[in-house]
Amino acid sequence: MHEAAMPELLAPAGCWESLKAAAANGADAVYFGVETFNARLRAENFKVADLPEVMDWLHRRGLKGFLTFNVLVFSDELTRAAELLLAAESAGVDALIVQDIGLAVLAQELTPALAIHGSTQMSITSAAGVAMAQELGCQRVVLARELSLKDLRRIQQQLVKRQMEMPLEVFVHGALCVAYSGQCLTSEALGQRSANRGECAQACRLPYELIVDGEELDLGEQRYLLSPQDLAAWELLPDLVDAGVSSLKIEGRLKDATYVAAVTDAYRQGLDQLSGEREAVSPADQLELRRNLELSFSRGLSTGWLAGIDHRLLVHGRWSKKRGPWLGRLERVEGDWLLFRRRVDCKAGDGLVLEVPNPDPLLPPKEVGGRVMAIESRPRGGCAVRLGPKRVDLRDLRTGSPCWLTSDPQRESRFQRMADRPLEEQRRPLVLKVSGTSGEPLRLEVSTASGVAVEGCMVLSEQSLQPAQGQALTRQRLMQQLGRLGGTPWRLERLELELQDALFLPVAQLNQLRRQLVDQLAERRIEPTTTPMALQEQRPVAAALASLMPSVGLAQTQAPQLSVLVRDLEQLDVLRDLPVDRVIVDLEHPAQLREAVKRGKDCWPGGIWLAGQRICRPDESWSLEPLIRAEPDGFLVRNADQLERLTPLAPCQGDFSLNVANPITAHWLLERWGLERLTASYDLALDQLLALVRGCPPDALELTLHQHMPLFHMEHCLFCAFLSDGHDHTDCGRPCEQHQVLLRDRSGAEHPLRADLGCRNTLFNGRAQTAAEAIPQFLDAGVRHFRLELLQESPADTQRRVALYRQALNGEISGRMVWQSEQLESRLGVTRGTLTERQ
Repeated sequence: MHEAAMPELLAPAGCWESLKAAAANGADAVYFGVETFNARLRAENFKVADLPEVMDWLHRRGLKGFLTFNVLVFSDELTRAAELLLAAESAGVDALIVQDIGLAVLAQELTPALAIHGSTQMSITSAAGVAMAQELGCQRVVLARELSLKDLRRIQQQLVKRQMEMPLEVFVHGALCVAYSGQCLTSEALGQRSANRGECAQACRLPYELIVDGEELDLGEQRYLLSPQDLAAWELLPDLVDAGVSSLKIEGRLKDATYVAAVTDAYRQGLDQLSGEREAVSPADQLELRRNLELSFSRGLSTGWLAGIDHRLLVHGRWSKKRGPWLGRLERVEGDWLLFRRRVDCKAGDGLVLEVPNPDPLLPPKEVGGRVMAIESRPRGGCAVRLGPKRVDLRDLRTGSPCWLTSDPQRESRFQRMADRPLEEQRRPLVLKVSGTSGEPLRLEVSTASGVAVEGCMVLSEQSLQPAQGQALTRQRLMQQLGRLGGTPWRLERLELELQDALFLPVAQLNQLRRQLVDQLAERRIEPTTTPMALQEQRPVAAALASLMPSVGLAQTQAPQLSVLVRDLEQLDVLRDLPVDRVIVDLEHPAQLREAVKRGKDCWPGGIWLAGQRICRPDESWSLEPLIRAEPDGFLVRNADQLERLTPLAPCQGDFSLNVANPITAHWLLERWGLERLTASYDLALDQLLALVRGCPPDALELTLHQHMPLFHMEHCLFCAFLSDGHDHTDCGRPCEQHQVLLRDRSGAEHPLRADLGCRNTLFNGRAQTAAEAIPQFLDAGVRHFRLELLQESPADTQRRVALYRQALNGEISGRMVWQSEQLESRLGVTRGTLTERQ
């Protein structure tokens, strides 16, 4: 293990305090955002104007700084995005963490010396995804959090076969999103707050009811069905190092400095033990460290997906907020005392919280808590705890109420001291030249000083050199006096001597020369460890953007075409007699694909196309074979594996999951993969969608007019977690094939849940989104390709819906009439959803 290369430890910084805490507690690098274009807008963040100071502070202490630019970029933001690229390069930022394809392309063109890291929001889950990121100029990729250690090793092997080298970064600690990053549309669909824009509303942390075959399922204490426990991979550090991971990333730009300090220190200790720089800790010390991690912030700790899939462990469903270490369950209340069957691990002054179940499963439980005022032993190993400082109302507590330790003041004080710990600048190497002859001043000059131009940096002694009567100026004596550089950014690395033997100069003169030289160096700015391109050499923004934008022709005059995406064979059959131009089949069961193509062959002018999964893991290339064997007229492609494998075989169209939000992204995908057209991102509001249309060539885009927005797209399977006693697809008994499941939220809305071929779950919005009222604007802008996406529609609903939208596209009825009809006919009505003007 000692021979394996140690990975970088990358810590979060949402503010100056956290950045300094990360640096002082062992981080090798920090990542942070500025006030715009980052996926944690709720963090304090830094300002663009702060970048030079931030990077200078980090570089002086030997750390790297990565700027998060991990959001989609809209068409009218490209100039501002380019300006931030230039600012980052000029400030010496070590790398940008990027989600948007167009932004990566722009960075290659505008700031080629600036390193790019592919964000986890790129949903990179396979070697094909890594290869595409490399084509986009990425020098590192942050893999999806849903991958296991086995997957990491498999990707490494696949990269070797491709003769590719790419450093891989993985998350090792912190909050887990239940949905694939970059593929979650919940906040956008329900509140017009895009997670792909840093505005996640955390709907996964809310309570839900499970409706199975029309009946509410009593899950007892389980109500937070989409809220994973936090990730803690400290115990897996040897495996991660063995898997060749290059960077270990801690989540937490919304957390405070004490969290950053405690967690960074824990992982620094773990890595130092593996490298041999620190002795291995005892089992008791490991328990102590885990408690530190739990108290710094946790919703419960697990290894996430890294140790393999275990749906029942990942989401326990009992709480979704910070809790701390689990202490046990209450046996009973006796006056002011809480009685427990066994000793609880707490002490006077600690904070405890217990829960009282709420009879309404969509409301959080009531909390009862306070500080431990006294703790006493009771017979048979039990204990009693009294809370305060004031009287605590214990009346609602009952046998079995769960109890957690939420606060330990002693540890919190220690965490605060760790966060406040100063970190001195790294002292830079200095090479000095000493020369002189008897009767002349001693000449002291700088030969080299790391990061500083040293020409002319020289001082002369006031007194002349004299023959030595006692102590002469030996190399040892000069090193001793001139090397006293404490409190400065320098350390004397070497002396170059051109000095006659047996000469003398008073020590005070040597000290004066040293101080004068340090003062001269201080006037010369220490440059960052990375040298940015000179501003005058940077390419003008307008020219760079113009070279990357696709040419735009005249608006089309052809009749609008309508595609329909179906999710069962009954929907497919009814479309054969309807005015549809193309049908796209998206089925959960691969055995039905050939039958679907057979039924739909030659029925529509645009043919019958097939859609695959949104995600392809490194062991799932088999999932493409049923699509290929079915021999459709084309494919709707959703990820890098499908782009790589399917585009050479038949015409292909890119789906919304490719996150096309600006014309540069559109142009790159169209040109690189030869796609027929693209589906616009579902993150776009109406004005942003029209701006994208204006920037793209005619015929390049297809817009979805009607759909149940896919909210969460998850590796986590609720069917397995809550409808089986199994842990993954190997032992769950496939309840997804036997039951219809809905999730009911606090508003009473019921959202359908579906499982795909890879057992991934998608939760769809119960209310359909319609863009019917915007049809005239789309047609005026030159859009001629439109799509309807069906979910659970009956044949009759399918016929009615297709006829309605066909009439609207032909100008026979207004979009307003479509809206009104859908409100009346649809059980849950419709919403304008994302397709309104962005405020």
